Amino acid sequence: MFSEADLAAIGLTLRLATTVTLCLMVIGTPIAWWLARRDSWWRGIVGAVVALPLVLPPTVLGFYFLIAMGPQGWLGELTQFLGLGTLAFTFQGLVVASIFYSLPFVVQPIQNAIEALGERPLEVAATLQAGPWDRFFTVVLPMAKPGFISAAILGFAHTVGEFGLVLMIGGNIPGETQVVSVQIYDHVEALDYTHAHSLSGVMVVFSFAVLLALSVYQRKFAKSRIGYGI
Repeated sequence: MFSEADLAAIGLTLRLATTVTLCLMVIGTPIAWWLARRDSWWRGIVGAVVALPLVLPPTVLGFYFLIAMGPQGWLGELTQFLGLGTLAFTFQGLVVASIFYSLPFVVQPIQNAIEALGERPLEVAATLQAGPWDRFFTVVLPMAKPGFISAAILGFAHTVGEFGLVLMIGGNIPGETQVVSVQIYDHVEALDYTHAHSLSGVMVVFSFAVLLALSVYQRKFAKSRIGYGI
């Protein structure tokens, strides 16, 4: 059903999505917290930058990341100075670009969940002498858990479905940058519709399962809040 190249592409895609999701949860949480809690004129600018991948074509983002990561780009010069070489056409380059590309899918659910909490729970925790970190882990994280889970699921799924960006940044190197979406493209170019159907079917089932699981979880959490009178 699947060739060795197909299995390698699936494994690489899962590795990329897992790495990117973990990085996004670490990077996106403080950004979402700042956007939800600060009333600054910078808020609109930062929010617009975070949301850029929602409106820009992936090839546009890929082109500018490719320039930035090249030998003459600011990021390429930095990585070369650090002895890391250039990031273009490497797995690490895919991770960096994918973090920015999937950022709004992680930041926005967390931001919405934090904003929905309001000020009251944090004020009560503060009166009980809870510090900032304590308030985050004992109040914000449990109460905004659906937002964090939704963010992780959407970030992972969105990274799995990338095509234009990864093709621009990573090219098509087997075992290094050849993810499932690029592998499907290769099969179609070679008129190998049998393998293209197999991989595409996996992507359809995966996408449906992710959306269904997310919908079921959100409904269960909403019912539990009603049951507890929240």
